[in-house]
Amino acid sequence: MINSLRPSGRHSAPTPSATGPDRTTTPTDHSEPADGVPTPRTRRGGPPATSTPSGDAGKPAAQRDPFFDNAKYLAIVLVAMGHAWEPLTDQSRTANALYLTVYAFHMPAFILISGYFSRNFDMSPARVRKLLTTVVAPYIAFEIAYTVFKRWADDDPGHQLSLLDPWYLTWFLIALFVWRVSTPLWRVVRWPVPVSLGIAALASVSPNIGDDFDLQRVLQFLPFFVIGLRARPEHFQLMRRREVRLLSLPVFAAALVVAWWAVPRMETGWLYHSSSAQELGAPWWTGPVMTFALFGCSMALTVGFLSWVPRRRTWFTVLGAGTLCGYLLHGFLAKGSRFWGWYDAPWVHEPYGQVVVTLVAGGAVTLMCTPPVRRALGFALEPRLAWAMRKDAAEVARERVHSPG
Repeated sequence: MINSLRPSGRHSAPTPSATGPDRTTTPTDHSEPADGVPTPRTRRGGPPATSTPSGDAGKPAAQRDPFFDNAKYLAIVLVAMGHAWEPLTDQSRTANALYLTVYAFHMPAFILISGYFSRNFDMSPARVRKLLTTVVAPYIAFEIAYTVFKRWADDDPGHQLSLLDPWYLTWFLIALFVWRVSTPLWRVVRWPVPVSLGIAALASVSPNIGDDFDLQRVLQFLPFFVIGLRARPEHFQLMRRREVRLLSLPVFAAALVVAWWAVPRMETGWLYHSSSAQELGAPWWTGPVMTFALFGCSMALTVGFLSWVPRRRTWFTVLGAGTLCGYLLHGFLAKGSRFWGWYDAPWVHEPYGQVVVTLVAGGAVTLMCTPPVRRALGFALEPRLAWAMRKDAAEVARERVHSPG
């Protein structure tokens, strides 16, 4: 599915440790907002957020760190471009090499940051309610929307709704739910990263896992979430070092060369992390080998990507708050372009046509991340659902204290 650190000085680290994104009064609260990826605070004196995610009236709004908003926006642009390049890969080795390179790190980067801001998820009633309204509810809403869209746009009346089998982009929401719920477990495990890598490797040799909740992706992408859980602000500070940025240049160059070489030799499905080795037509032992190899490659590219993300506020910083909106909406455009034969035109496969497709994809997802679009879809992306939620004892007690009389 992310590049930049907080802008409070050339050598300062991103420090979302002062205020969490969901509750501005809890010093170590790092749970996530509506878009399923982190909404950290900005430097002291930075512009405040436009709303109070916790809904507590009279309290100062959490401030957002431009680094993470910039990273989220840049990552979602790469996601949209990758989906736009996919139909071009059969006829263009260059497009295929770019596609493989981007797919090696864009979702790992998103997932790592999501893990970083899930560190204090503790299954408390407030956080569970937030999880239900900002992850589960959008999953249900867009699973229904995608089902209706496919039946209409693809003339496929046989496509059935199944909340157990995510279709297309909704897998990330159900995966985020599972990862978030597992957070307390990773706090008590002695070696969380090696254990998560072991689980991913086992999943890669388990063809019988099935499609329910897209568990192959949930398990194979799990190490990136756990890395995020274990990350600290000083780790992001290390990425700001000039030598890291310079080293990332040959790393990305090497990745492009390897991707170019691998185009006719490697099954693209390895990068989706959605199938076992046997399902990809490979011997079982290649599953663990590819799991560890791709993990190393993805982490190197993710670090390189994050090292170049702008740390200051830019024109696109505000769009970082709408990345879930852009992520889910651009799926209709990506699938619709296939259903309606937009790639059948010969000029699309020419070099200038590929440039046009890339620019259209980036521009479209940018518009989809804008605040007006996010507000218009608030009913689906972040419904309040107060009518369906029970209040916990502490909340009831606070209401009694503040009630008149």
